[in-house]
Amino acid sequence: METIDQDGVWIPLPDGTRLSARIWRPRDGAPVPAILEYIPYRKRDNTLPRDETIHPWMAAQGYACLRVDIRGTGDSEGVFDDEYSPRELADACDVIAWIAAQDWCDGAVGMMGKSWGAFNSLQTAWMNPPALKAVVKVCGTVDRFHDDIHFKGGCLLGENFAWGSLMLSYCARPADPLLRPDWRADLRQRIATMPHLSAVWSD
Repeated sequence: METIDQDGVWIPLPDGTRLSARIWRPRDGAPVPAILEYIPYRKRDNTLPRDETIHPWMAAQGYACLRVDIRGTGDSEGVFDDEYSPRELADACDVIAWIAAQDWCDGAVGMMGKSWGAFNSLQTAWMNPPALKAVVKVCGTVDRFHDDIHFKGGCLLGENFAWGSLMLSYCARPADPLLRPDWRADLRQRIATMPHLSAVWSD
């Protein structure tokens, strides 16, 4: 099946913030089910090689596939606050509603993800957005206290410090100037507001 690749798509949220998306879907434009991957790992560079393998293949099977940068990460607008935060999950529900309303979507949306994407898929499903019909997850859990990589039954792991620093480096990078002419102001805001997650997770 022939597909099209739409980069630089903006998904508006109720508060005026826009999330950056890339969409692969069948070329004929007929309404199809959609699959959302919603993570903070920078779709224009960090996850680009694997995104360009996975999502086009699924689109060729008859799905609209979206890779969306979480608020305040990658090319998306706004301020990032924490992993799986209430804001992140509320945004996910708004993104799902937006997808379901598009003329290329038949109203059914699924989420997929590994690790971060698995966790937020399960937590978004718990919020029960009407259009979300399925979740496919790998390396995720609904019990963050016992099974999450940061806590493991309440024992604060040394990994927290490495992972928190890595996330700081991801989130403090600028958006792509080709998509965000305001990238300098956005970068200043990110640097000023980005939490150091090691401290957040240790509290």
